[in-house]
Amino acid sequence: MLLNPVVCKSPNFKCSIAEPLPILHKHYHSGDLIIGGVMSQIYIFSHLITFKERPSKEVFEEILQFIPSWTFHASMCVLSTQNNFIPNYKCDVQNNLIAVIGGSSSEICLSMATIVDTYKIPQLIYGSAPMMNKQFEALFSLWMFPNGDHQYEGILQLLLFFKWTWIGVMFVDDDNGERFVQNVVPMFAQNGICFDVIERFPTITYFNDIDEMVSQGIKTYSAVMRSTVNVLIIHGEIQTMIFLRMIPDLSKYEDIPIKSKGKVFIMTAQMEFTSLPFQRRWDIDIIHGALAFSIHSKEVLGFKTFLKMRNPTLEKEDSFTGVFWEEAFECLLPTSRVDLQVGATCTGEEKLETLPASVFEMSMTGHSYSVYNAVYAVAHAMHAMHSFKCKHRPLIDGQRQKILNQQLWQLHHFLRSISFNNSAGEQVSFDPNRKLVAGFDIMNWVAFPNQSFLRIRVGRIDPQASPDNVFSIHKDAIVWPSIFNQAQPLSLCNDNCHVGYSRVKKEGEPFCCYDCIPCPQGKISNQKDTDDCFQCPEGQYPSHGRDFCILKDISYLSYKEPLGISLSTIAFFFSFITAFVLGIFIKHQDTPIVKANNRNLTFTLLISLLLSFLCALLFIGRPNNVMCLLRQTGFGIIFSVAVSSVLSKTIIVVLAFMATKPGSNLRKWVGKRLASSIVLSCFLIQVAICTVWLSVSPPFPDFDMDSMTEEIILECNEGSPIMFYCVLGFMGFLATVSFTVAFLARKLPDCFNEAKFITFSMLVFCSVWLSFVPSYLSTKGKDMVAVEVFSILASSAGLLACIFSPKCYTIIVRPELNKREQLIRRNNF
Repeated sequence: MLLNPVVCKSPNFKCSIAEPLPILHKHYHSGDLIIGGVMSQIYIFSHLITFKERPSKEVFEEILQFIPSWTFHASMCVLSTQNNFIPNYKCDVQNNLIAVIGGSSSEICLSMATIVDTYKIPQLIYGSAPMMNKQFEALFSLWMFPNGDHQYEGILQLLLFFKWTWIGVMFVDDDNGERFVQNVVPMFAQNGICFDVIERFPTITYFNDIDEMVSQGIKTYSAVMRSTVNVLIIHGEIQTMIFLRMIPDLSKYEDIPIKSKGKVFIMTAQMEFTSLPFQRRWDIDIIHGALAFSIHSKEVLGFKTFLKMRNPTLEKEDSFTGVFWEEAFECLLPTSRVDLQVGATCTGEEKLETLPASVFEMSMTGHSYSVYNAVYAVAHAMHAMHSFKCKHRPLIDGQRQKILNQQLWQLHHFLRSISFNNSAGEQVSFDPNRKLVAGFDIMNWVAFPNQSFLRIRVGRIDPQASPDNVFSIHKDAIVWPSIFNQAQPLSLCNDNCHVGYSRVKKEGEPFCCYDCIPCPQGKISNQKDTDDCFQCPEGQYPSHGRDFCILKDISYLSYKEPLGISLSTIAFFFSFITAFVLGIFIKHQDTPIVKANNRNLTFTLLISLLLSFLCALLFIGRPNNVMCLLRQTGFGIIFSVAVSSVLSKTIIVVLAFMATKPGSNLRKWVGKRLASSIVLSCFLIQVAICTVWLSVSPPFPDFDMDSMTEEIILECNEGSPIMFYCVLGFMGFLATVSFTVAFLARKLPDCFNEAKFITFSMLVFCSVWLSFVPSYLSTKGKDMVAVEVFSILASSAGLLACIFSPKCYTIIVRPELNKREQLIRRNNF
């Protein structure tokens, strides 16, 4: 094996690879150099930033060539004799390489694949999967890493769950990082996620680029940490944590007001907690409250016991354990190859459990779990292949062993189809794309002042679950960064638009940045950040804050409200007065003042006025079919009779005066027949108009939902407005003619002349109804009905008062004037 699956768990790397390059050469054998090479550029950058030192050009150039060249070298070493590096020759038949497990970064995986795929050796990759351009390179690779699309979908669901729409991204400048930006970031944008900053981690390729690398790194960190986002996605690899840990320290030297503790990091599963030796005592509060995706794992039984048994004196063939031991416990082993023997001496009895988690974790991480499963996958595949060959190749033992050794490349076929349950009780298998069939855990990192931390599982991405259960999160279990005081952080371009407001895009800004404007009149918004306000359903109206709808009350002119009570009281009062006047005239019907002005017309007029007052009551109360049919038609017919009676009285007065002239032929027209004809003809015309109205489009009860904001008006729909105005128009015509005739006859010399009183009554009547039209059209709801009732009462009261009050005064108060002799004497005078 290239890497020990247990010892090479990711936390164990972090303290043993940060020494300057000469020491790296002394301490690492070929297999370990693959891991050590990942950290070389990080070491340069951190050394320059933290200590302001520049490595020599020779050392730097050696470092730049360290990653690919030594990865190739290490890969070739495992193919050669154990103790001698002889490329393309394998002299030690006791150790046969059957598979390679390794690749903590995509760069190392690709370099390893260049060598091992040439020999058709299966490579199980547990870190970042590289983008392999050649199909041959990927043919013998299996990924102990689930499909990355599930992780990106999980990140999106996490952002949407917490409503984080204003975020930043930092990514490693490699093929995987570019793929993330090109493919995944647009997917986030389509789901309403905006990006304030998208920055690369600094990289370097030439010695002359050191200053530019440092400058670019400072610029990148400054842009990210000055951003207003509270959520930052870190798309990196195993070594990316070293860069993150430099952020708080960077502000001390570059005077950057970094607010790293005010951001929630969302880290991809390719990352792991890794650090350099000089970072050992650095504050790790920057990771406190971070949310990290991790390959789904379970605690393996016996793993902690295994770790407690580790001892550098027992690991004779594993030089890595000794190097790690010295770095972790800050001591030197007696067998150390370091020239300068300084510091305490390691006894080998030190306990791993006493180390803080930032140096060594006693629990199995996702990467370690992948390596663990990879080892057993190879073992199960070997067993399956051996069983297959034994079953189908019944050869003698020597020939079978020879074939087995010659055709080990066939192991890849069995690896792809392997499926087994590991000791933790979970199934291990690969999908058609040779990727591990598994999900991701969402871990919450909680840091402590003693440089230790915990990973708390707070959620999961399970692609095999039902669609509703693929993403799960327990937000109450999450510990947020200290600055948020354990309140869920918000990451928005601006504050949410509250209910009652809608958002409008800011010009020149991302779509997540917007202004909030109040909902227009008549509309509401009952959710935050709505793009548009909407009308309330029919029968409801917006609240004062325009944030919810209120059920409208049904409104009509009722007898129970003050206005209805007042109008009905007035109607009954004038009805009583009219009945009283009618009684007086009936009682004194034989007196000259009653007989002189056509007694029948007087009674007809009084009865029609009485009915007019009572007709006003049809407009008060809850409308129904009968009321709606009788309301306007009854009012129109009754008022037509009343006005036609007044017109008839006026015409009779004029004709009577003209008939008294000598030789006049008009005497035959003066009489009851003419008066009755005028009233009857006007009555029949109005009845005809109302009949047509009721036949074509009769009035009906209706609900007016729109006229009033807070009420539903229960009213009588006129059916045909044209017919309604025809009824009013005919009454207006009669009133105009009556007023004109009465005005011309107002000065006729007759003691019983009613013309002047009729003139005043018609003046009142016309004034009321002329003012009625604009008032009726400008009011809504029950006020409209009240205007019509008032007009009916006012015009009727005007006729009653102007025509009959003088006569009643004479009959009741001055009865001496109601005598024929008195009238004749006054006439002669």
